[in-house]
Amino acid sequence: MKKRIIALLFCAGLLLTACDQGFEIEVARLYCEGLVDPLGIDRPVPRLGWELVSTGRNIRQTGYHILVASSLEKLDANEGDLWDATLQSEESIFVPYGGVALTSRAECYWKVKVTANRGKTEWSKPAVWTMGLLQPSDWKAAWTGFEKNLAEVIVDNRTRLAARYFRKEFRTEDRDIRKATLYISGLGLYEAYLNAGRIGEQVLSPTPTDYRKAVKYNTFDVTGLVSNGVNTLGVTLGNGRFYGMRNPGNRQFGFPKMRVQLEIAYSDGTLQTVVSDPAWKVTANGPIRVNNEYDGEEYDARMELDGWYGNGYDDTAWQQAEPVEAPGGVMEAQLNRNIKVMETIRPVRITQIQPGVYIMDMGQNMVGWVRMKVAGKKGTEVKLRFSELLKEDSTVYLANLRSALVTDKYILKGNGTETWEPAFTYHGFRFVEITGFPGTPALDDFEGRVVYDEMEMTGRFDCADPVLNRIFYNAYWGIRGNYRGMPTDCPQRDERMGWLGDRAVGSHGESFVFNNQLLYAKWLDDIEQAQREDGSIPDVAPVYWTLYSDNMTWPGAYVIIANMLYEQYGNLEPIAKHYSSMNKWIAYMRDTYLKNHILVKDTYGDWCMPPEQPELIHSLDPSRKTDGAVLSTTFYYRILKLMERFAALLDKEEDAFAFNREAEAVSNAFNETYFNRETEQYSNNTVTANLLPLCYGMVPDKYVEGVFRNIVDKTTDEFDGHVSTGLVGIQWLMRGLTRHGRADLALKIATNHTYPSWGYMIKNGATTIWELWNGNTADPAMNSANHVMLLGDLLVWYYEDLAGIKNAVGSAGFKHIEMKPHPVKGLEYVRASWESPYGRIKSSWNKKDGRFIWWIVVPCNTTATVYVPATDRNAVTQDKERFTSVKGVKYLGTEGDYILYRVGSGDYHIESAAFPANLND
Repeated sequence: MKKRIIALLFCAGLLLTACDQGFEIEVARLYCEGLVDPLGIDRPVPRLGWELVSTGRNIRQTGYHILVASSLEKLDANEGDLWDATLQSEESIFVPYGGVALTSRAECYWKVKVTANRGKTEWSKPAVWTMGLLQPSDWKAAWTGFEKNLAEVIVDNRTRLAARYFRKEFRTEDRDIRKATLYISGLGLYEAYLNAGRIGEQVLSPTPTDYRKAVKYNTFDVTGLVSNGVNTLGVTLGNGRFYGMRNPGNRQFGFPKMRVQLEIAYSDGTLQTVVSDPAWKVTANGPIRVNNEYDGEEYDARMELDGWYGNGYDDTAWQQAEPVEAPGGVMEAQLNRNIKVMETIRPVRITQIQPGVYIMDMGQNMVGWVRMKVAGKKGTEVKLRFSELLKEDSTVYLANLRSALVTDKYILKGNGTETWEPAFTYHGFRFVEITGFPGTPALDDFEGRVVYDEMEMTGRFDCADPVLNRIFYNAYWGIRGNYRGMPTDCPQRDERMGWLGDRAVGSHGESFVFNNQLLYAKWLDDIEQAQREDGSIPDVAPVYWTLYSDNMTWPGAYVIIANMLYEQYGNLEPIAKHYSSMNKWIAYMRDTYLKNHILVKDTYGDWCMPPEQPELIHSLDPSRKTDGAVLSTTFYYRILKLMERFAALLDKEEDAFAFNREAEAVSNAFNETYFNRETEQYSNNTVTANLLPLCYGMVPDKYVEGVFRNIVDKTTDEFDGHVSTGLVGIQWLMRGLTRHGRADLALKIATNHTYPSWGYMIKNGATTIWELWNGNTADPAMNSANHVMLLGDLLVWYYEDLAGIKNAVGSAGFKHIEMKPHPVKGLEYVRASWESPYGRIKSSWNKKDGRFIWWIVVPCNTTATVYVPATDRNAVTQDKERFTSVKGVKYLGTEGDYILYRVGSGDYHIESAAFPANLND
């Protein structure tokens, strides 16, 4: 029976077939800049991609014919007036557009057909992208707002500013409307309406930036909302990160403002433009009385402006908008997706804990808000207060939220059943305290609205161990809850910042779960924009908090994430784009803090290692702490080696040589300073002190075994097989143990349920990942119940080591795959899949009666080196046929407990009857 290898999450039905010798080859998943049919992009040379799927094996693209046309009619006629190219190439991702120069607003319809080594495809179904406003002169709209007399209030440094409502009526020409496009940036946050219709499904948009450096705009096709005659545009502005939550405390950019440009194209070729300007009317006397991301939203339904974004509304009491100063940043099209309500969940119970006070349990620590149905008397105030945890007396635990009030208020208008949800705030919570609710609240009165950046879940994982499965589930909830146009540390307290150190290796693990490439590419822009003139990189980006502590371990994420985007997605552009900035940072750190090739500056240490006492946040035991210079110098070495690689990729040979030479000098100095050859340990012999130089390749070959033995002995003897590392060491712990032969110890650490462990969190009720290993007992000043930094390399280990799905060394974007599972003793099966840039990769193995049974899928246009756990290659079969006899399979040799093969794309069912005894259960 034929099986199709189809990436369902992205496909969108773009399939056409060609047949060759009884199997199909198809073109699917056309995308531009990683998006399906994007509107308003501003890259002069967009990059295109497509996916091949087939029921056959060993399918490799050899060439393609691509057409890009200015209209769908021309494309249907196979007239590529913008680009018509036939190329001999295997490239099918990030293919640069090579046609005529594109102009603002250009509509680009395109399709592709592929020549493969075993046949040809038909034309794909058409796809489209449109260009945004490429030149500053394209913007006719003025920055518009109102900066006085609109009830701005600051109480105890908490900003309390009402939402601003803007409207404008306009008349279209009495002609056929071909297309209408809206370009909008509303700062800090906006909702837009046209003729009483909501524009888009986005929330908490646009994406946050340092608005002095960059301002993002969104593009919408609103053709279906515009009508001939009178029309009305409406925009509501919330505060977001623009009018910051604390003053002083957060960076302030001013009062909310907007730039709105509606372009109406008529069939006769004329263009009408409606823009933001002082002709708009504005009021702050609407229902959203307060909106603050830390403190919540207060909504008075008695003040609703019924029909305000429709025609004929009486706005005579409103004030005239005014031209305001631009934010300062460059206007850019937003390529990373907006935040959206991605899921709706139901609460599991509501309990009355005292008269009129109810606790609602969502059953899951989530990020977003509650949508409520309520009926009662006019003026009744319902208060919702959010928390992640409960105290022993069943009241909400708020101490770990610090100054965040996390309270939404709704005042009823008294007209039957009212439905409400906030627009410009969000919370991290599992529990909701309900007070003031008329009558008795019921489960059907509430829904949990789960919000995060719109992106596909691209990875699936499950295995025989329920603890590993639950950790994956908790990580899934924690990761997506901390995507807020930037990767945040937490979603609930008065912080919610983009800490660089939390996401260095974390971004890599996350990429196996979500298609996060656009978010992280945007975040690298934030980081460069935050760089100081002297080269210093901050610890937080965007710089809503100004923290430039000059360490390696936090800003190092800048380089590490660029490498992740290249390895996981095949995207070289972030490396090229930020290379000079990265080089400038390295030069700054070297010139300022490198002493005799030792990087002496560190700030945070091995952050949040498990403390020796349950109430502590940080350990006080010197023997548990890793010397800051050990951390900074090993990280510096790692960054130098990555920069050497980047320089080689960019053909900067002199730079590559210089980075290599400096890295060698650093490694030599580090070993002379910190390595004890007699005891074969680094510094004070913490796991982290030994692990980092081992994983970074700094340990002299003859001492590798001894250094690793110290890691194992420390872990087993002093910590009883538990984790002893903090944020820095945990980035390499699981892979370091496994790839040096102790996958069994890695599995023990991962499946422990006593302190400190991920299982301990689960045992104590966690449904996400805690900030601290002892999050249930530590000082509340820093014990978020939804952080992802302590995941370290755990998810990477799930996919690359347990399942065996890894981008091969020297490859990019999984063009060549290393499939090397570690069927560790004690784990009966693993099932995993991941949507790579080329298509779905699958690895599903189990052990049965002394045999290893493995189903793998290798996507078209890729190859894989397959490591089969076996002691005899004659005992490795597919459908009872020796695997080496299968067409397209090449035997490569042996390596330890593995027999190696090279395979082309396809679906393989492999069985090893000579499964190594040391791995068998």
